Amino acid sequence: MTGPARPPRPPSRRARRGRLTRSAEFERVYRQGRSHGNRFLVLYTFPRGNGPAGADAADTGPRLGLSVSRKVGGAVERNKVKRLLREAFTLEAERVDASWDEDVVVVARPDARDLADREGLAGVRAALAELLARAAGAERHRPDASS
Repeated sequence: MTGPARPPRPPSRRARRGRLTRSAEFERVYRQGRSHGNRFLVLYTFPRGNGPAGADAADTGPRLGLSVSRKVGGAVERNKVKRLLREAFTLEAERVDASWDEDVVVVARPDARDLADREGLAGVRAALAELLARAAGAERHRPDASS
């Protein structure tokens, strides 16, 4: 007997390859990247360049890493903040140029939980959009940025 067929994944869900997963990847972004912060979040960005040999076209675009400490709250609150950040990043990444090939780490500050509770996705998205706009502006004005 076979059970009901699984529905396909929604297209807005980011694949694993769109995420930073290894500690070394996070460290590289923290140490060599640029940071921008506000009351709720800190955004670190680092251009990937060509990436590892053998990377295919599916590996282009920004990759997201999240850091949400226990200062934000318990497991339920942290997972809520992470879910909202992933969704906000997916929505904002659609507005960014497809050639934007960077690793991005978002660190949630303790006030991010209050923002998520008070304003939900709209508030988290606005806070993230502000930082992404600043990062994009800094990238354009970076002297060693290649165009």
